[in-house]
Amino acid sequence: MDGKLAVIGLGSIGSMALWQASRLTGSVTGFEAHAPAHARSAVGGDTRLFRMLYRGVPDFYPILERSRTLWAELEAETGQNILTRCGGLSIGSADGPYIPALLETTRINGADHEILSREEMAERYPQHNLRPDDVAVYDPHAGALRTDRAVTAAVAAAQANGATVHSNTPIDSITETADGVAITSGEKSWTFENVIVASGGWSQRLMPDYLKAATQTKRVFLTWFVARDASEFSPEKFPVFIRISGDRSMYGAPAVDGVTVKATLDGRGGPTPQADSVPRDLTSAEISETMETVTEFFPGLFPNIVRSDAFPDLFTSDGKPLLGHLNDESRIYVATGFSGQGFKMATGYGEIAALEALGKRNFDGLDFARPRRFKSS
Repeated sequence: MDGKLAVIGLGSIGSMALWQASRLTGSVTGFEAHAPAHARSAVGGDTRLFRMLYRGVPDFYPILERSRTLWAELEAETGQNILTRCGGLSIGSADGPYIPALLETTRINGADHEILSREEMAERYPQHNLRPDDVAVYDPHAGALRTDRAVTAAVAAAQANGATVHSNTPIDSITETADGVAITSGEKSWTFENVIVASGGWSQRLMPDYLKAATQTKRVFLTWFVARDASEFSPEKFPVFIRISGDRSMYGAPAVDGVTVKATLDGRGGPTPQADSVPRDLTSAEISETMETVTEFFPGLFPNIVRSDAFPDLFTSDGKPLLGHLNDESRIYVATGFSGQGFKMATGYGEIAALEALGKRNFDGLDFARPRRFKSS
């Protein structure tokens, strides 16, 4: 036996699971096909939004609360500034599909928030050009997560706790045995008591057929712009944002580098055959819609795209994650399929995965994320 736990994939969730597992046992090993935070993974793109306000599953909220605490713990443990705490804005039509649904979820979970009228937005955040029926909801606990810094910090913290890391070691197969799980990479093999599969867009080949059928690797692209006055888009003045106004939608983050502002079309992920070969260049339609949206939403940005990139992520058919053992007897635990929404809760998901995979604790209230929901489909 080579250890108590192997974590396959050290990206958004896997790095956090490794860190959390290293707090529980000195017998944990991480496997990464390339290097942690490599440029082609879903970690790429500098920042991800952290926010406590969202529409949809109220059961996310306890995970968000725990994640917020754990991001601070990771910062304290590693000395890294990972979460830029700048607040967040959700913007949309007062009677549209977005804001009322977000406020209903917020009412259920009791999250702190402030509703801003169009006039109040013009005074406090004039960078946004709102439509006549737009309003905003301010999230005081939101911010921008520094993705590369977060993953490398988590892996370094795990190693400091005694974890072993194998970089440039893609896993070819995982097989349950009588007393553990055998994993192979080329001619090398190991056996662990338990395994967490957290390899994002690369997870499908390690999944049973029923989960392959319920998932799809998609391409997510990101775009950046230069501000006419960079100081107006600094974290001190420009919160992270999500905006769904009529036929246009966009999300983004302040100029954490002091130069470029992330502003990206929302919900445009399209299927891609292979995670290893995601088309990085934007199509003419993607460029055109992005520039038109920025022109309307942000007069203070030059509307030409100065940087863009694209990354793979694994999406489930219902848009909710896969978090749990394959079945009650299985030693294989999946933590993947976060459908482009996992990073803000990565620390919380990582803690859940580590505790459950090691048999330390079982969590209630996660039926929406359990893999078994797809078995009868």
